[in-house]
Amino acid sequence: MHVKKGFISKPRPILHSSLISQFKTASVGMSALFTLSLVLVGALSLSACQPVKDTDDNAVNKDSLQSEVLTPERLRTIETLAGVPMQQLASFDPQEIKQGGDTGISVTSSESYSKPSSNITASRKDSFFIGNAFFRQPWVIAPASTDSRDGLGALFNVAACQSCHVKDGRGHAPMTAEDDADSFLIRLAMPATTDKQRQQLKDSLIEKVAHPMYGGQLQDRGIQGVPAEARIAVQWTDKPVTFADGHIETLRAPTFNLTNPGYGAFDDEMMVSPRVALPMIGLGLLEQIPDADIKKQAASNHKNSNDIKGKFNWVMDPQTGKVALGRFGWKAGQTKLITQNQSAFNEDMGLTSNIRPHESCMPTQTACKNAITGADEQGNGKPAVEVNDEVAKFVEFYTRNLAVPHRRNAEDKLVLAGKKRFYDMGCQSCHTPRYQLPKTADDHLEQHGQVIYPYTDLLLHDMGDELADRTIAGKLPPKNWQVEFLANSYEWRTPALWGIGLAQTVDPQATFLHDGRARTLMEAVLWHGGEAKKQQQKVLMLDKQGRTELSAFLQSL
Repeated sequence: MHVKKGFISKPRPILHSSLISQFKTASVGMSALFTLSLVLVGALSLSACQPVKDTDDNAVNKDSLQSEVLTPERLRTIETLAGVPMQQLASFDPQEIKQGGDTGISVTSSESYSKPSSNITASRKDSFFIGNAFFRQPWVIAPASTDSRDGLGALFNVAACQSCHVKDGRGHAPMTAEDDADSFLIRLAMPATTDKQRQQLKDSLIEKVAHPMYGGQLQDRGIQGVPAEARIAVQWTDKPVTFADGHIETLRAPTFNLTNPGYGAFDDEMMVSPRVALPMIGLGLLEQIPDADIKKQAASNHKNSNDIKGKFNWVMDPQTGKVALGRFGWKAGQTKLITQNQSAFNEDMGLTSNIRPHESCMPTQTACKNAITGADEQGNGKPAVEVNDEVAKFVEFYTRNLAVPHRRNAEDKLVLAGKKRFYDMGCQSCHTPRYQLPKTADDHLEQHGQVIYPYTDLLLHDMGDELADRTIAGKLPPKNWQVEFLANSYEWRTPALWGIGLAQTVDPQATFLHDGRARTLMEAVLWHGGEAKKQQQKVLMLDKQGRTELSAFLQSL
């Protein structure tokens, strides 16, 4: 593993029939690409929840849905996107069992996140299994005989996508100071100090002001001869929270530390954003939600009379060079899967591609810049890169077609009571239940025209001080400091809830919220603040029956 990295020109690898045959036999089990974001709130964000009176009556009254957190304007928007009335959404809906539409699967094991779309044709499965193989197998340091998978580093976080997204699921934070941070990373940002930087951020021309020595993401590993940037350590502090009936839920609050800095001292104003890997399921379906549907929700939220607002992120697409709507990652900082994938290849594994053709080294990191690369010539005037377009396409197809598992126990009386609470409390104000996907002029055949139930608006919401990113000195930054295009430290994208009840079946170590602090779904709810502070306080009014019902509904997703 310890070989010096530098430029080596080699013929572009060709994926001929024997390689395809080899990759077809690969297990679909453990693989995934992203650590940044996507694609998918692994984490829970029950924004805008309020309790209702305990009742055995699961009938839904439309007037009760127009609560102080769900205005008539927001109600109309949700019904328009869903194509059905709110009463149908809030009651038992047989169609909702297939959360991912015709792409979904009936698997309730550790493989629940790792299967292809059920409506994929046999002729298209080859691409899925090839992409799966590139996720499962580690990339290696150049030069190597494994020509299609060399070029790891020189600075990196993990060597394989599956190391972050265990069995295509969500990650977890280190439990102790000695644990490795394989499914966890730290994003970095500096405050703007010039008028030019402030204008660039305002216009979304740059993602952030990167740290001059450490860049925009901390890389805690390096190949031989290249110092790692730092080591990530975490300390946990118990935080008891008491419900109105006396029940105590013990939360845990993290304190993240960066030790052994490899390139000089950290600036006190450097903002630190800890993030666990997101689950991979349903990303192709989320990609098909029209921009107009996301923008419409931001507009309707801003007509609310309470604190629930929500905004969409407006980001620079590195593939087109144009500003576009962001939807993937913890702060919706990526526009589509192909750019999310290649950004993760670059920042998490130190691999170059046509979209991200430069090594992830800062100018002052000379050992990184001088290290050997695994870049291959592509011809046609394209730069030599380590992840060529052919590999990138297989990876994109794989990430687009990881199926969403069907709901379980959707007709159960307890689950339906919890669903009624979810809707009566207004949780759908941010967790938009249902979308009707269009048929578009692309080859995303499996996703075309599906009716899906992701429970997300894909918008950014201010979740309060306790969930906000802090500076390395432990201070809360001002809200006008942008950390990822238009998103500030307090804002997080609403995560999709589909499949969340199987998260710890897929990986028992999986945790919730952006930094993995929540060990259960109820803990995730109780951490909510900011726009959802009033609702969090009312959740604390739920008695044992109410908590049981709400948890049963969430576990059924």
